[in-house]
Amino acid sequence: MNPETRSRGSLLGRIALIGAALVVVLSIGGFFAIKAWVTPQLPSVESLHEIRLGVPLRVYTRDGKLIGEFGAERREPLRYDQLPKPLVQAFLAAEDDRFFEHSGVDVAGLARAAVILASTGEKRQGGSTITMQLARNVFLSNERSFSRKFKEIFLAQKIEAELTKEAILELYLNRIFLGNRAYGVGAAASVYYGREVAKLSLGEMALIAGLPKAPSRDNPLSNPVRAKNRRDYVLRRMHDLGYIDDGAWKTAVAEPITAFEHATQVDVEGRYVAEMVRAELFAKHGEATYTDGFVVTTTLDSVRQQAATAALRGGLLAYEERHGYNGAEAKLPDAVRARLAGNPAAPDVLAQLAARPPVAGLLPGAVLGYTPELLRVITENGIVELPKKAFAWAGFSDKRQPAVGDIVRVAKIGSDWRLTQVPAVQGALVALDPRDGSVQSLVGGYDFFLGNFNRVTQARRQVGSGFKPFLYTAALSKGFTPASVFLDAPVVFTSSVNPDDDWRPGNYEGKFRGPMRLREALALSRNLVSVRVAQAVGIEYTRQFATRFGFEKSRLPADLTVALGSASMTPMEQARAYAVLANGGFLVDPYFIDVIRDGSGREIFRARPKRACPACDAPPPAAPEPLSDPATGAVIAAAPAPAPSAEPPEPLVPEEDRAPRVLSADLDYLITSMLHDVVTRGTAPQVKALGRDDLAGKTGTSNDETDAWFNGYSASLVGVAWVGFDQPKPLGKGEVGGRAAVPMWIDYMRTALKGVPQEKQPKPPGLTEIAINPATGKLVSGDTPGALYEVVQSDHVPPADDGVNPYGNADDASGDIF
Repeated sequence: MNPETRSRGSLLGRIALIGAALVVVLSIGGFFAIKAWVTPQLPSVESLHEIRLGVPLRVYTRDGKLIGEFGAERREPLRYDQLPKPLVQAFLAAEDDRFFEHSGVDVAGLARAAVILASTGEKRQGGSTITMQLARNVFLSNERSFSRKFKEIFLAQKIEAELTKEAILELYLNRIFLGNRAYGVGAAASVYYGREVAKLSLGEMALIAGLPKAPSRDNPLSNPVRAKNRRDYVLRRMHDLGYIDDGAWKTAVAEPITAFEHATQVDVEGRYVAEMVRAELFAKHGEATYTDGFVVTTTLDSVRQQAATAALRGGLLAYEERHGYNGAEAKLPDAVRARLAGNPAAPDVLAQLAARPPVAGLLPGAVLGYTPELLRVITENGIVELPKKAFAWAGFSDKRQPAVGDIVRVAKIGSDWRLTQVPAVQGALVALDPRDGSVQSLVGGYDFFLGNFNRVTQARRQVGSGFKPFLYTAALSKGFTPASVFLDAPVVFTSSVNPDDDWRPGNYEGKFRGPMRLREALALSRNLVSVRVAQAVGIEYTRQFATRFGFEKSRLPADLTVALGSASMTPMEQARAYAVLANGGFLVDPYFIDVIRDGSGREIFRARPKRACPACDAPPPAAPEPLSDPATGAVIAAAPAPAPSAEPPEPLVPEEDRAPRVLSADLDYLITSMLHDVVTRGTAPQVKALGRDDLAGKTGTSNDETDAWFNGYSASLVGVAWVGFDQPKPLGKGEVGGRAAVPMWIDYMRTALKGVPQEKQPKPPGLTEIAINPATGKLVSGDTPGALYEVVQSDHVPPADDGVNPYGNADDASGDIF
């Protein structure tokens, strides 16, 4: 090479070196210039420490059982020390194996992305570290642009400067989107496997770790093949990095893909109340309800709530069996039905069944064969064989029997299977603590997922004879007593406009019993006596008096039909009204939210209900009098000291927390004693099966047996059960409150009152026990043959019986008959 060439080459080399130096200087200068421009746009340091996760609303029973969760995102945040090491390693292998070495930006990874950009001209996502992904997911958009990438880099460096590596991983693994509404590894473990992360296998952890790159494309639910390929890639990377040995690798790769979507599992079925809570919080907090991590503790008792659900479902299924089989729910398509004999568990058969989810434990099944002694059904759990006793209620005959391919419902009762059907009838059951109105149990229908219409709070239905206790209490307040006699005989109310509009009320069975005492009339629910009671008391007085129990006067008919319960109320309104009778005469407000805590665990609400306090207005016990000489009146001994009480006195409720008294103690005692007769010898004698002597209640049946009710209570629990169709129609002959609703109430109370001591209201001082002639209700001496003892108001003792029959003809309401 000649000198001239060498000189020229040296000059070009120097120029290239200078050019390279200039590029470096300009690049560095440009980098710092961009940094100076971007940095002011980054979130503040304080906001980095306030990174919040969108945590759903969770609703619990009073004893800590989950009944509902609401949120567009499913999240189950975990602390770093709760994250299994193999899970962390799986994410490092899949996303950023140099995480613990770099300072937020992996230069080598960015260089690879730059090479791809230079060679293809495409701006692809690449080179993002876990910290950069966190920065993007928390603060930035997914827009693919240079400005967003620079922000991501600088923000990642800022995060690394402010947080430890463990804190960054904790945030990332709780925040990353992993498909199917699952944000974070805790939620993903629940969604795909129904387990906690600590209980996942290595293969399951690797599958979840493979999702961040493409949570939709690589999702095991929509594309199990791609999910397996991605999982195996993560396992291979873990092996290459030395995280797992050969044996663990081969075992994990051999695992089948078993993921399927798991709905949020609740501990107790209480979704109607959970929805009430959600609506209440949304009205106050809007969309934050679903993201701010509210935790609500309700007033529900989990044992009582489970009992209520079982009682309602059992009662409705019993009604269905009484009224026979409705026929197949559907039929398999002909092509599918043709394959049943050869392969009952064929995928297309099971797919048809899967399209019909279980309803409150009632599984869909396809009929494989039927004889009068055996019914064979294929379900998702395999083939079920039902003996005759399991389907005898359906009343199959030669003309009406199940055919192969019919889709039916079966349920497992204990260890046995039984043919059943999704009830067409509906029901509701609600129970309150009458002392403060706290909702102990609430079931608004057979299954919340059949439609979330809450019949406890939203269904206004005619209450029938369930209104009579309030009418009779009004009569007692007017001076009538349980011994007052009214006539049970036909009556016609004529219309001055159209004779066709004449009203002829009647008794249920169409018979009449003549003169009856009020106690008997209420126990036996005599309609014609109730109409005459309303006449004697006055319609306006009755309507106004009923407002004491929480009823709105405007919703009570302003005519005599009010006596027979023509007003429409919800079960919750009935429960509130009967709570007045149960608690000694106080109007309490039902409530179902006890405590609300925000996402940080801070208590932001605690219920402070008004409480009934019978002892608060009771007169103090009279002081004992000193002993005196009967002849002279001189005091001969000091007053004896009062005997010590075995029970501590009941603490009084502060005045500001007391519920208003709306009914005097003596009236409350009288009506409860009369309603006790309903459950011992009246229209609900089945209640005696509970073996308690402290229960009272009233059946109710509306016109044409459209609605069946039972409203019953003890001193510590009020329960209201209702049965009917959502679109009102007759329940069927004989389906009165005593048959359709009382068994449900009994089943509930059998569990709800287990271990609860019996408690009877003491007789108030304003009442007197007397002997009466049961035929006339008049006062007789206690040794009179056939005399009955009755409790009446001390200022309304009936006159002495004069031995004269005042009734005359039973159709003539003369004398003391009303």
